[in-house]
Amino acid sequence: MRFFFSFISYLFHPLFVPIGGTIAYFLITPKYSPLEIQSGNILPIFILTVIIPIVSYLILKNLGMVSTIHMPSPTERKYPLYIHIILLFMILYKVIPNNYIVELYFFFVGLLGAAFACLLLLFFNLKVSMHLAGMGAILMYLIALSIHFEINIIIAISVCTLILGLVATSRIYLKAHSKSELVVGLFIGLLCQLLTVKFWL
Repeated sequence: MRFFFSFISYLFHPLFVPIGGTIAYFLITPKYSPLEIQSGNILPIFILTVIIPIVSYLILKNLGMVSTIHMPSPTERKYPLYIHIILLFMILYKVIPNNYIVELYFFFVGLLGAAFACLLLLFFNLKVSMHLAGMGAILMYLIALSIHFEINIIIAISVCTLILGLVATSRIYLKAHSKSELVVGLFIGLLCQLLTVKFWL
């Protein structure tokens, strides 16, 4: 059982939320999106939010600034969040403007807000769940896209909700977070996406 929940934690790691939301947009949108626009967003976003953070983690670990991939202490979590915030800024100012998509732009604005909120709480020694913040962001984004495009994607929303529950269960089972840290993380993810909806829905 521990292997299963560890697998769930790695598979739905917050690292994959930006690229997951990007791919979800292109799968859901009824707008015509040429391959050039899709690849012009997906590839750089994948590099900036998956490849570079992995390399950054290896460098931080080598420097002794983080101990494990789980980063148990609030102090250790600050460095990856600083990097994550910088990379999100790069996406907002360099990647998306090249092929501007308003729905995608504000999805990343919401992710940036969530990252800032999680970082701010770390200064108060509150280690909220980034896993739940990420899953909450994806869930709210799917709901907003469904309303925006008037498309029934209830199956995708249901699957996302199920995965969210599995991720929350895995974090509790692995004793990575308390229930309050999970709830706060989920609330941050949902709220930060919800606050951006009025700008594009």
